[in-house]
Amino acid sequence: MLVGVLLAPAVVLPLWVSLYDREDPTLAGIPFFYWFQILLIFVAVGLTVPAYLLSRDAERADRVRHGLPSEPAGTGGEED
Repeated sequence: MLVGVLLAPAVVLPLWVSLYDREDPTLAGIPFFYWFQILLIFVAVGLTVPAYLLSRDAERADRVRHGLPSEPAGTGGEED
């Protein structure tokens, strides 16, 4: 659930064109449309990283709860 909440803005904001379909305000002469798109890249990365970490930890906990090793075979997580 929390992973979906974290990823929702990264999906919804770029699709909401009327939010950034304008030129003003400019930033160092760059129209709003362009610098807002660049800002969205950083926002998406900032939201995707914690979502990935949460999902990875949840998957590990589920595997342990079901009696499986925390890492699937062949992923390099196990020791020989």
